[in-house]
Amino acid sequence: MIVGQCRATRLPGAALAREPRRPAVVFAGGVALPFDASGRVATWSGSARLPGDPLNRVHIKTYGCQMNERDSEAVAAMLRARGYRIVDDEDDCDILLLNTCSVRDLAEQKAIGKAGHMAARKRRNPRFILGVLGCMAQNRGASLLDQLPDVDLVIGTQKFHQVAGYLDNLRAARDAGLPVGQSIVDIAEEAGSQNAIRDHELQERQVSALVSIQQGCDMHCAFCIVPKTRGDERSRPMVDIVAECRTLVAQGVRDITLLGQIVTSYGRRDYARDGGRSAFVQLLEKVHEIDGLERIRFTSPHPCGFHQDLIEAYGRLPKLCEYVHLPLQSGSNRILKAMHRPYTRERYLELLAALRAVRPDMYISTDVIVGFPGETEEDFEQTRALFEAANYDMAYVFKYSIRTGTPAAELGDQIPEEVKEARNQTLLDLLAANSRRRNDALLGTVQEVLVEGPDKKGRRYMGRTRGNRIVHFDGSERLIGQLVPVRITQVTVSVLYGELQLAGV
Repeated sequence: MIVGQCRATRLPGAALAREPRRPAVVFAGGVALPFDASGRVATWSGSARLPGDPLNRVHIKTYGCQMNERDSEAVAAMLRARGYRIVDDEDDCDILLLNTCSVRDLAEQKAIGKAGHMAARKRRNPRFILGVLGCMAQNRGASLLDQLPDVDLVIGTQKFHQVAGYLDNLRAARDAGLPVGQSIVDIAEEAGSQNAIRDHELQERQVSALVSIQQGCDMHCAFCIVPKTRGDERSRPMVDIVAECRTLVAQGVRDITLLGQIVTSYGRRDYARDGGRSAFVQLLEKVHEIDGLERIRFTSPHPCGFHQDLIEAYGRLPKLCEYVHLPLQSGSNRILKAMHRPYTRERYLELLAALRAVRPDMYISTDVIVGFPGETEEDFEQTRALFEAANYDMAYVFKYSIRTGTPAAELGDQIPEEVKEARNQTLLDLLAANSRRRNDALLGTVQEVLVEGPDKKGRRYMGRTRGNRIVHFDGSERLIGQLVPVRITQVTVSVLYGELQLAGV
């Protein structure tokens, strides 16, 4: 049944999983209202504090990128404000929300596997609520219920702010003993939804935070599902972003990462260039002015967004860290063109040189896809050669994954898995050597480290350099949130170890 822009979908084959379903929900203003026993729409207060129902413990499991992490944090903050309890252990929850990723098939399969595993728990406890949020929900919509009929909520990327309302009403119906026979599916687009990702769920003495400045993507790379799962490019007002950053700093945050699908495209339709500076650079300047903020990073940019104004910003904004994530995807011009990536290997190398000219100690990471349809040995060799010349500190290397609905999925000449695997391993081996060599160069140097807290084992403290390298050292709790000098005494491929250079600590 479809009412307005939302859908309540009868589950095919539901009798195999639970009692046969009946029409159970409609949508009014984005809030699900259950039918009462006579078939009339029941009116509910929308409160999560339901009498006699303590089952409000929520665990959110997040798959994928930092954007997903930020969305999950915002959902958690909204739920807590409505009286829900956020728990760290899924075994302790009454409501499990899976915030999903669709960039690669493996990411979807992990979430589907988890949801299928939790379905057995739901059959044992009918009051248990299982929800799928985010990119996979947006990509698959109601069809996801064909595979996962026990899922109660399928909520897309522009409806995160509706999750609390939908949960309120599902729980209200069950508290009243009403049968809830259909799942809630809401993947409708909503103007202004990018502005809803603003609430934070800060941990005690948290020193770093993610701030979403933009949603969606208009680049339409041939391999990428993101324009379908995240929608068109939409930016938040600059004044709201700066206010959010200011609030975070007042709460003790010292390190902020600005997030967007193509973060360098921020505000290009909303703000005029000022003195040759793009809207994104203007935003960096305003965030830089916040007293108490020590470090600024951003991700993920596009090589086409690195104009001279942004490159120069690294030389004149001291809080802008010498860290760049610069996606390559391929070192072959022929493959870049097939991918719909509007730059060349030559332009990419020019950008690297320009960035390192401004900041010679620049930490650079990248994304690379191997095995794109039609990639020859010559194409891959060009990627390997550029990868080696770039001397990356870190890279995320992926085997091409077919994404239904993207132009690349329709291409012939798909590459065999064993070839993808071999090319993938070649770059990983090269990365390990590059990373170790660059970390070795830091031995004996003193690095400025922002102390985040105890490491996972609780034996030492850890923090990050301005280049985003993790450093472990002996310290004390009072150092959390401080910038401290650490002399590097030992390195691995991915981690630095050192000695605090402060007397009396």
